[in-house]
Amino acid sequence: MRSIILSTKISLTLFPALLLMSLKCGSTGNSQVNNPINKINVADILSEKQFNGLFPMRNKFYSYAAFIKAVRELGLVKVKVVRRATSVYQFTRTDKSTGKSTIIRQDGDWNEDWAKKKPDSAYVIDYGSFCTERDMQTNKKELAAFFANIAHETRHGEDGKYNDGLMFIHENDTSLTYVADNDTYPAVAGKKYYGRGPMQLSYNGNYGYASDCILGDKNILLNNPGLVETDPVIAFKTAIYFWMTPQTLKPSAHDVMIGKWQPNVADKAAGRTPGFGMTINIVNGQVECNKGENMYSMNDRIGFYRYFLNKLGVSDPDCACSCGKMRAY
Repeated sequence: MRSIILSTKISLTLFPALLLMSLKCGSTGNSQVNNPINKINVADILSEKQFNGLFPMRNKFYSYAAFIKAVRELGLVKVKVVRRATSVYQFTRTDKSTGKSTIIRQDGDWNEDWAKKKPDSAYVIDYGSFCTERDMQTNKKELAAFFANIAHETRHGEDGKYNDGLMFIHENDTSLTYVADNDTYPAVAGKKYYGRGPMQLSYNGNYGYASDCILGDKNILLNNPGLVETDPVIAFKTAIYFWMTPQTLKPSAHDVMIGKWQPNVADKAAGRTPGFGMTINIVNGQVECNKGENMYSMNDRIGFYRYFLNKLGVSDPDCACSCGKMRAY
C-alpha cells in the first residue's frame, strides 16, 4: 500500500495505490551546532546504531546520515500559507538561518476584488518542529508513529516481524505516469510521477507542492521527479514534508501526535479522535478506515507503531490506534 498526496489547487487528498507499493530520528552531542534554531535535535533522540537496528533490512539508500541531514536542512524552513476565498493561495517560505522570506506561490486570482472580500485564513508550517516540539516522551511517540507509517509504506517480505521497513525506493510498476490536470503544478511532458520515497509521493500536483515547500521552487521536482529516488536526502524530506503539512480538510499527522489537533463537531460525528488511528486516516483513510477492525493494512501500521514504541522505550496505552470506525475525509 502507498499513500498518494493529490492537490489540484492546494489540497492534499490521499488515495489508494493503483497497483502496489505501497525515516528515524538519531545521537550526536552537538545538537546546537546541527540545529541552531531548535533546542532539541532529532539526532538527540536516536543514535545511528539504534536507527540501523530498527530497520535491519532497509535499502542502503535510506541511511541514517541522509535522514539526519534531511531533518536538519528542512528544519531551517518554515512556510506561511494564506488562503483567500476557498482556493486562492499565497505561500511565503522563510529560511530561518538567514531570515529571508520569499513568496514562492501566489495564485492568479490573489488580487481579485472577489477574493479580497473573503476572509483570509493562515497557518505556519515550521518543519523544525518535527519530533522536537514537545517533551521527550511525546517526541518519541511521534517518531514511532512516523516510523510506523513509512515502514508500512515501504515494507517487503517479512510480515509480522516488523523488521522490513524502508525497503522500497519506488513502487513496483513504474510504467504509470500519475499525471492529473493541475493549473498550478502542471506535469512536464515525458515525466512520470509514480510513487517514490518513504511516503511514495505520487502525481504531478504533489511533486510540485512538495518542491515549493522543500526547495522553494515548484519546477525542481516537476522537471526532475526522479530526484526522489536518486537523492536520499530529498526522499526523506518528502516524507517529513508530508508528515508536517496540513491539508485543506485534514490536520497534519504531526499536530495529531503532539496533541495540538482536537476534533471539531464534524470530526466527532465522523468518529475521528486524537491518536495514532488519525494518522492512518490522514495517510490512507479512504482505503483503510471505517472498514472495521480486521483491515490488514491498518493493523499492520498499528503493529509497527507498537513495535517502535517498545524499541524507543515509551508506551501509549490509550493510543486510539484503530481507525476502523472513523470515516475518511
